[in-house]
Amino acid sequence: MDDNLRAAVERLVAIEEIRQLKARYFRFVDTKKWDEFAGLFTDDLKIDFEESTSKPLTKDQFVASAERHFTGAMSVHHGHVPEIEIIDAEHARGIWPMFDLVETPPESSYDSHTGWGHYTEEYRKVDGKWLISRTRLSRLKRVVLDKQPSPTS
Repeated sequence: MDDNLRAAVERLVAIEEIRQLKARYFRFVDTKKWDEFAGLFTDDLKIDFEESTSKPLTKDQFVASAERHFTGAMSVHHGHVPEIEIIDAEHARGIWPMFDLVETPPESSYDSHTGWGHYTEEYRKVDGKWLISRTRLSRLKRVVLDKQPSPTS
């Protein structure tokens, strides 16, 4: 295989691995798999979610915040047609158009909402595995919804 073809294949493989990484992000949030969710990030994760009320600064705070907000909630998170740029063999960045729907129980302090926006992220390959090293969520639109009755009500 010539060097150009090898480089193109490696780039495409990296892009697919990052797409799978973000797919797991959405699935783990919606299925409340918090240990697996924590495994998607570098230890030095940087977070910038402008809507966050808890303003997590570390990976552990971010995972705990997500667990607090989504426990007892029904959520659907989608990411679409990402723009992924491979910078080098260990660094990449991406932009993901997103949609979410979150229905929280009446006792939750977190708003039920639906929204549209973008995740802007950086990725780093650690021990042969792509991880999210920086994540920023910016909303184009967020609509607060009425609380839904608990499923046991």
